[in-house]
Amino acid sequence: MAERPVLVYAYRPMRIPFYKMHGAANDFILVDDRAGTFPIADRGWIARIAARRTGVGCEGVILIQPSQSSSFRMRFLNPDGGEVEMCGNGARCVARLAHEIGAAPGSMTIETVAGELRAAMTGDGLVRLTMTDPKDWRPAASLRIGAETIAYGFVNSGVPHAVVEVPDVAAVDVARLGAAIRRHGDFQPKGTNANFAQVTGPSAIRVRTFERGVEAETLACGTGMVASALVLARAGRITLPATVVPASGDTLHVGADVHGDRWTGVTLTGPAEHVFRGELDYGR
Repeated sequence: MAERPVLVYAYRPMRIPFYKMHGAANDFILVDDRAGTFPIADRGWIARIAARRTGVGCEGVILIQPSQSSSFRMRFLNPDGGEVEMCGNGARCVARLAHEIGAAPGSMTIETVAGELRAAMTGDGLVRLTMTDPKDWRPAASLRIGAETIAYGFVNSGVPHAVVEVPDVAAVDVARLGAAIRRHGDFQPKGTNANFAQVTGPSAIRVRTFERGVEAETLACGTGMVASALVLARAGRITLPATVVPASGDTLHVGADVHGDRWTGVTLTGPAEHVFRGELDYGR
């Protein structure tokens, strides 16, 4: 059998303008890459710019690229340089930026690996994101971690999420339990994100998330907040629309259209804020 050719990616030294934004303290480096020049294959360099102490620091790098079917294409890169399907908080940020730089109208469609999203500026500084339909439900499952049996619900809300209901989210050892769930054999080979959710009212929850790719707890995870609200709503623990408060303390809202076992029109509404602008030096 003939050997496959080795692909070599070569990028010239360049300065890359970027925007730093956050959605509910989930922070990102965003780049207008409609020219297709961003060094996406250089995972080592991406990890360096994402590093907190020696780089810009972020929980994801987001690219705005051309799309044949949508207003634009969103590419999402984790801090380790690996690409994942999408990110809810990141999608709100990229929607606002795309509108501001003229890459998309105020009501837009976004191409992602997970499918097409819709986003709209609400006029009050918030962005309403309509997600892909949830899939791969496991409404009531359990797993073993050491001597402990943990009950959870699972859904893919754009990316995979396990959701564990807890009586007090502040008391959870997210670093230990989150990491164990994230890498558990039940979710291999790709693993899962792990969420811990506390019901605080008939339509209200608090959530903490251990995020795959970041490999740590994040202050907010959009798809995790959505997954937590959907799993608890399906279990009859809350009703939608629901208010969701992540570790950042921000308030977001999750809604959905439910028709029997069909869950469609899932929305996540929340902030998308600018932090600063700058330039990245590549290859210098």
